[in-house]
Amino acid sequence: MTVSPSLINADREAEFLADWAVHSRFGAVEGTNGVDRQAASAADGQQRKWFAELLVKHGFSVHRDPIGNQFGLLELVPGAPYVLTGSHMDSQPTAGRFDGAYGVMASAHACFAIADEMRADPSKAKFNLAVVNWFNEEGSRFKPSMMGSNVFTGKAELEAALTTRDAAGITVAEALDELGERGDFTVPEIASYAEIHVQQGRSMEEDGVTIGLVNATWAAHKYEFKVTGAQAHSGSTLMADRQDALLGAARLVVAARELVDDFEPGALHTACGQLTVYPNSPVVVASEVSLLLDLRSPSAEVIAAAHEKLMATIAQVSADDRVEIEIVAEHSWDQNPYSEDGVELARTAAEDLGLTSAKVMTVAGHDSTNMKDEVPTVMLFIPSVDGVSHSLAEFTKDEDLVSGLHHLTEVVRRLAAGALAE
Repeated sequence: MTVSPSLINADREAEFLADWAVHSRFGAVEGTNGVDRQAASAADGQQRKWFAELLVKHGFSVHRDPIGNQFGLLELVPGAPYVLTGSHMDSQPTAGRFDGAYGVMASAHACFAIADEMRADPSKAKFNLAVVNWFNEEGSRFKPSMMGSNVFTGKAELEAALTTRDAAGITVAEALDELGERGDFTVPEIASYAEIHVQQGRSMEEDGVTIGLVNATWAAHKYEFKVTGAQAHSGSTLMADRQDALLGAARLVVAARELVDDFEPGALHTACGQLTVYPNSPVVVASEVSLLLDLRSPSAEVIAAAHEKLMATIAQVSADDRVEIEIVAEHSWDQNPYSEDGVELARTAAEDLGLTSAKVMTVAGHDSTNMKDEVPTVMLFIPSVDGVSHSLAEFTKDEDLVSGLHHLTEVVRRLAAGALAE
């Protein structure tokens, strides 16, 4: 393939950064550089409306599918499949403005540049262009995470997702309908998919790498536990008589951390991200606790071994504290590679643009984790300062944002010209 100069000139860089600055104001947390725009919240609705207007301004038609995924489509080759690129705009309750949103904005601006080239010379296009903002990737308001791409790829049932409730009892369908963000659009055939994201780790920054070529995802096993005990007076009830659900849950929190020490350093990450305690009163022994716990590792064997150790701990805690521990839901995936051809395409694009690159695994889940099982998929990273993520302190430098835009544009440009089509 003959390499052309980058389509992203200085004017396009400035336009991207200007739009990025505007978008970063949606759901902004006062006094910080972070945001709060959980899925189908008011702030999410505002950013979706603004983003739709941006797409239309550049000649794209905007559509929503039944789970609220937002698509911008541009048909330049009548009847041809689409190259899809994007990420997600929803956030954790208080989080950084880069996670997910950068990938959507970079995808849009990459497609704007490629569309102009295709319009000027239609012979450069084999496929059409589509940008996606996936619904509820974070899973903070509605569980599980990656809901929009799970439904899109058939890994989750639409009706089950739509009837999922948040902590206030509002369903996904109700929340989307309140914003007018639930549609009936059926997406045309997808030829390939590309996603770019901030790394959410510090290895690239430490190694001086500008572009991460994601070649595999870590394995993960996520659980929702319900610990059931017996409600009682926290002062007068004898210690020997208590069936304290919170005590049982606390033992699981500690056990999750101690599991890490049973394996080689770096082989296992664990976390307990959310506890819901009932009745959560200062003078009552808790009768019920919901607990989210997850295991992550580059090794499926480590995940399996950690699971067995966790199950043994659960049996011990149930017996010692006289509580019932039930797995209400679980969600898992194996360590899984991305297409070697896609990694090589991304590597050569980086080389041709003079950008340093290296292979890197992703610890976090992304919508590309689902898409790579359906179509040829390229997943890219740019550095995160100090590896901070899911935090108001999350940050990525402008020069890295722009370098990622250059690289994604070239990757999508090649995909639209037919790369990976075979």
